[in-house]
Amino acid sequence: MASVHSNDEELETKEMDTRSMSSSRNHSQGTPYIHKVGLPPKQKLFKEFTNTIKETFFSDDPLRPFKHQPKSRKFILGVQAIFPIFEWGRGYNLLKFRGDLIAGLTIASLCIPQDIGYSKLANLAPQYGLYSSFVPPLIYAIMGSSRDIAIGPVAVVSLLLGTLLRNEIDPTTNPVDYRRLAFTATFFAGITQATLGILRMGFLIDFLSHAAIVGFMGGAAITIALQQLKGFLGIKKFTKKTDVVSVMQSVFQSAHHGWNWQTMVIGASFLTFLLFAKYIGKKKKNLFWVPAIAPLISVILSTFFVYITHAEKNGVEIVRHIEKGINPPSVNEIFFTGDYLAKGFKIGVVAGMIALTEAIAIGRTFATMKDYQLDGNKEMVALGTMNIVGSMTSCYVSTGSFSRSAVNYMAGCQTAVSNIVMSCVVFLTLQFITPLFKYTPNAILAAIIISAVINLIDFQAAILIWKIDKFDFVACMGAFFGVIFASVEIGLLIAVSISFAKILLQVTRPRTAILGKIPNTTVYRNIQQYPEATKVPGVMIVRVDSAIYFSNSNYIKERILRWLADEEELLKEAYLPSIEFLIVEMSPVTDIDTSGIHALEELHSSLRKRDIQLVLANPGPVVIDKIHASHVANLIGEDRIFLTVAEAVSSCSPKLVEEA
Repeated sequence: MASVHSNDEELETKEMDTRSMSSSRNHSQGTPYIHKVGLPPKQKLFKEFTNTIKETFFSDDPLRPFKHQPKSRKFILGVQAIFPIFEWGRGYNLLKFRGDLIAGLTIASLCIPQDIGYSKLANLAPQYGLYSSFVPPLIYAIMGSSRDIAIGPVAVVSLLLGTLLRNEIDPTTNPVDYRRLAFTATFFAGITQATLGILRMGFLIDFLSHAAIVGFMGGAAITIALQQLKGFLGIKKFTKKTDVVSVMQSVFQSAHHGWNWQTMVIGASFLTFLLFAKYIGKKKKNLFWVPAIAPLISVILSTFFVYITHAEKNGVEIVRHIEKGINPPSVNEIFFTGDYLAKGFKIGVVAGMIALTEAIAIGRTFATMKDYQLDGNKEMVALGTMNIVGSMTSCYVSTGSFSRSAVNYMAGCQTAVSNIVMSCVVFLTLQFITPLFKYTPNAILAAIIISAVINLIDFQAAILIWKIDKFDFVACMGAFFGVIFASVEIGLLIAVSISFAKILLQVTRPRTAILGKIPNTTVYRNIQQYPEATKVPGVMIVRVDSAIYFSNSNYIKERILRWLADEEELLKEAYLPSIEFLIVEMSPVTDIDTSGIHALEELHSSLRKRDIQLVLANPGPVVIDKIHASHVANLIGEDRIFLTVAEAVSSCSPKLVEEA
């Protein structure tokens, strides 16, 4: 006698259909064999607990390379795990250095003008942007696992940090404490990042959905661009608020007396040049270096122009002074006591999480493009360590820059040595070249930042989000409008809140579906997806598409009873036989808790009052174990728990099987 040995998915194949039909034909000769749902072997509590911890925090099995290795080899592997440079450095050669040298020089030409501009977003002196592209990239090159990511200050984190810090201390009236709070926030940003990596809790950053990030980044890009209107138009009195209404009011109020036409000419001319360079780079991939060096060329030309014309005497604002020399130590400037300690911690956690989200996303993108694995937890430790060290060497929060990383990738970088090359160029700049930036106009820095953040507005991603998931689009737009009409922190709060709201909605309101039989098969599928699927007379089949927990158990029970009430009403109107069996397809139910068990008991009780038998199909190992442990199996009847929906139907409705 043939028997059905597969689950619901395998029944889709022709071979399984043949077996099922054979079983149906033999039904007239005798009762077909019904498979019992297997109980998993009992696990000891400690073993079950350790397995859960392992899957939660050590799913990638980080200790696997250490197995069956001698102590000396384990020590080497341990050092390589903490400092990946000792692993890939063994195979480093002159050919790889050539690619890294070209890439490093290219991203250095991009980072120097960007760093000066980004430090202004953070309300810090220009040299602090350069400091942050000197020490952190060196630390990352030793500890980071990405070959392509380029480290340094980024626009969004700079704006976020500047906004949060300014809410606590005015940078113009109290620049010393403001700077100290910036270093304190950077220290705690590093502590947050490193702690998440060490405790292997990197999954927390996944709670900020892709849609929310797209909206937040787009809103931040517009906010950053609007903030640059001060330098771009030569406005001296400008609002400290970041929302679009306040900024535009400030711009138009100063239109008659506050705009400087020489500044506008410089800004507009070089912004056009930068955008044209970007256009060339996109059109011809082999000319990727054109948009990379365009900012540095713009700085050189505009500085020379201002120097020979003395445009600063006509109201053109210039950088004036950048401190010469490498990073001074700043350990003594970090607030380890006092009121600002808690404020620095709060700002650091927020900035650290955003910086981490951006860096991991960038790292994963390029790792996928080059087909290598990126260890997220190692990345967090590396990023955290570099920010901790950075906070002690006059740096503010650094992370992976998408624009620089893209240039790094296009320039042919092979390893993290490109970061070391960039760092060396920044070192030489700090030692010898900073005085030459004295006459650099603020307008050119504004133009460079505007051209850089334009790419953060991803229209195509927003359109795709709309097509795929409307709720995701709401999250995207909520974060976007929150940033531009309120503030960066409000936008971030909206992004996180909507991301959590989506998770809660999916957990508390899981999908359920009515199943029907696909003609000429023993496959049962959603009747909305497959209109040709037919309902089984006297039997209602419901599939629950999630785990059953305290948060959704009551909803699932009520939803099933509502499905039943609607179905009975339709049957009554059509004068058809009423429902005798309710089959709950439990393949997607990965787990069930005590509330879920209680809901099953209540469902069984409600159905008994209506003379309807509850039947379960294909409960998983965790679910069947708990059903037996709670004695619900005895309540329902072990003969009412089946391996597949097909077997459940054949038992409940034998006539249907005979007809098949």
